Amino acid sequence: MLVTGARGFIGRAVLKLLQREGYDVIGVDQVPASLTKEHSSSEQQLLVDIAEATQLRGVFQSRAIAGIVHLAAILPTAAQRDPPLATRVNIQGSLNVVEMAREFGVRRVVFGSSLSVYGSCPADRVVSESDRAAPEDLYGAAKLYVEHMGKAYGELFGMEFVSLRMGRVVGPGARSATSAWRSEIFELLRVNSPAEIVLPYAQWERVLLVHVEDVANALVCLVRAPRLAHWVYNACCEGVRVGELKEHVERLNGNVHVRLGGAEVVGNPRVVDWSRFGGELSFTTVSIFEQMAGGASRGAG
Repeated sequence: MLVTGARGFIGRAVLKLLQREGYDVIGVDQVPASLTKEHSSSEQQLLVDIAEATQLRGVFQSRAIAGIVHLAAILPTAAQRDPPLATRVNIQGSLNVVEMAREFGVRRVVFGSSLSVYGSCPADRVVSESDRAAPEDLYGAAKLYVEHMGKAYGELFGMEFVSLRMGRVVGPGARSATSAWRSEIFELLRVNSPAEIVLPYAQWERVLLVHVEDVANALVCLVRAPRLAHWVYNACCEGVRVGELKEHVERLNGNVHVRLGGAEVVGNPRVVDWSRFGGELSFTTVSIFEQMAGGASRGAG
C-alpha cells in the first residue's frame, strides 16, 4: 500500500492506521524526515516528488503496490501564493500517481479530495454529492479536476478510483501555519496557564469539522471495502457553530480564551450530507465536542 503525502497531518494518521491493520505500507513525501517529528524508518518513508514521474516510477518498479491513498497536495493558502507550484504538484503530480497506478496494475486509488469543490453555499443548504461542484480557488479547482481525471481513467482502463471530499480536519498535531486553531482546540485543553486561540469566523457561522482519526478511518474504509457503489463520497463532517465551539473550549479549560473574528465561511459548504458514505460503509463517528472532552479528561488524568 502506498500513501502519498505521508508526512502530512492526515498522511501520518493514515500510515499508522494501515500499519496497525497489518498492511505493508510505504509512504512518500517531498518533506524531509528531518523537518518532522516522525521517526519512521527509511524503508517505510521515501523522499519523493510526485511531480517527477521518474522518481515516482522508481517506487513502483521496486515494490509491488496493490493500492494507493493519494493525499499529497499544496494546500489552499500556499496554492494561492504560488499557482505554478500548486499546478505542478496538485495536477501534474496527481496525473503521475494515476498514470503509475494504470501502468503497474494498482487495484484501487483512494483520493483525498475536499469539500471546497462545492464552493460557497447558502447557510441553510445541506450539500450532498449530487450538488453541483463550483470551486472558487485553485485548490478546489485542482481537486475537482483530479476527481474527474481519476474517474476517466477508471472508465477507460478498468482501474478503481474513488474520492473522499473532506472538510476542515482537526486534532492534535496539525502544525498549520494559517489555521493553528485546528490543533489548538485540542492541544491547549491541557494547559495550566493563560492561553488564547484565534478563530477567524463570526460566532454565528458554522464550520464543517472532521477529526483526523475519523478521516483516517474513513480513507482506510475505502481502501479495504470489497466493492464501492460510487466514485465520490462526502466525508463524515460535523457542522459546528463557531460560538458553541468557543463556549465548549472555554468550559473545558478556564485558562483558555477563544478570540473570534468576524469572517464568513466562504469557499466551502456549512452543512453536508454524508449519509452515502455512512450508510454504504456502516460508518459512525463521535462528535467533535465529545472527542475534545475525552482529550481534556486524558490530559487532566
